[in-house]
Amino acid sequence: IRRHELHPALAAAVFITLPPYETPTGRLLGTVHFQRMLRYPPHERLGAIIDDTADAVPATASAAEVARMLASYNLVSLPVVDQAHRLVGAVSVDDVLDYLLPEDWRSHDGDDAARPATEGIRR
Repeated sequence: IRRHELHPALAAAVFITLPPYETPTGRLLGTVHFQRMLRYPPHERLGAIIDDTADAVPATASAAEVARMLASYNLVSLPVVDQAHRLVGAVSVDDVLDYLLPEDWRSHDGDDAARPATEGIRR
């Protein structure tokens, strides 16, 4: 949490695994969200508050699949697992946006500044 280079979306939760028996890590057990951890008694084990209902993203998933999962569950990050359900990484909503938006999207930041954000929305 204290690492400045860690994006806030990835610092919102911890992905819990079994101890690794081989590289890269152990099998994913679930997620512990920091807000829930802070509200839980400090003497209790993390195992009691693991959220094992959230899906993990297979390493072979497309950007569209990842975006759907993030949007469906209103998440900011998801664990990425291999075929053996071992944690191999994490993907954030920012990663998906960077991938899906055109490379030059930052150069157009001021182009639409005067246009209302709701313009083009059908009612």
